[in-house]
Amino acid sequence: MTILYKAELARGHEWRDFFAREAPDLLFRIWPDIGDPAAVRYLTAWQPPDDIAGRFPNLEVVFSVAAGVDQFDLSIIPPSIPVVRMVEPSLTDGMVEYVTFATLAAHRHMIGYIDDRRRGVWAPRRLIPAARRRVGVMGLGNLGQAALAALRPLGFPLFGWNRSPRSLDGVTGFHGADQLEAFLAHCDVLICLLPLTDETRGILDRSLFARLPEGATLVNVGRGGHLVEADLLEALETGRLSGAVLDVFAQEPPQPEHPFWTHPKILMTPHIASMTQPETAAHILLANIRRHQAGQPMVNVVDRGRGY
Repeated sequence: MTILYKAELARGHEWRDFFAREAPDLLFRIWPDIGDPAAVRYLTAWQPPDDIAGRFPNLEVVFSVAAGVDQFDLSIIPPSIPVVRMVEPSLTDGMVEYVTFATLAAHRHMIGYIDDRRRGVWAPRRLIPAARRRVGVMGLGNLGQAALAALRPLGFPLFGWNRSPRSLDGVTGFHGADQLEAFLAHCDVLICLLPLTDETRGILDRSLFARLPEGATLVNVGRGGHLVEADLLEALETGRLSGAVLDVFAQEPPQPEHPFWTHPKILMTPHIASMTQPETAAHILLANIRRHQAGQPMVNVVDRGRGY
């Protein structure tokens, strides 16, 4: 019985060593060394190969190495094969750290100060108390809830928006399309942690920016597909937004001539907000495999109707 791994190579080597120690009954192979295709029961990948059903006739489960599955083409994975997301403490901890950093960077004008330093400008800006800087999170899943819990002790008024109702301590909640505009009106800093679905693709657009308070800051740690890049550039040019912290992009990395690279109001990072740690993630993967082998429900199985 084989587990086939198809993602970042260094992590794959660590996972292979872990499975050799902890699960010697499972053969762990790293793409493209697939061995006997008929022996592959579990595939763990960032992006699965094409023709999964034809290539691996006995495949039973597909595991994502990430918290999201929007990079998968679910149409090529037979409905009978469960798709499972990776949810592990390191992913949550990393996202909490990044969202806290990005919120404080927006609050304390760090994007502007970075540009000032580049230009040799000394220009102190007025400090606004945290109690007057409203922070909103779109997407109240595990990551969104953890981010809001970490921000609460800093004193920011907190707001959350979700597809369905979600009640969180210390957070004013909104849900559904009918309440989106009211939510946005409270967001001096808007943090996108939504899953990428057909409904949320392109949600960060001109129309949404127009409903934010003037001078708001955008933090996108969801997916690049959430953002209409031309609309963001326009919003920054007109002053509708004062800045943006971006960790995800439509194309990664952006083309060398892309205006994001040099824009004075954008702070870019290379999709590093949250990363799995090999050993903890391997433990979670193995635990789910053992559940499956025992005929027990796996955790974090994707609802294909919702896309996450």
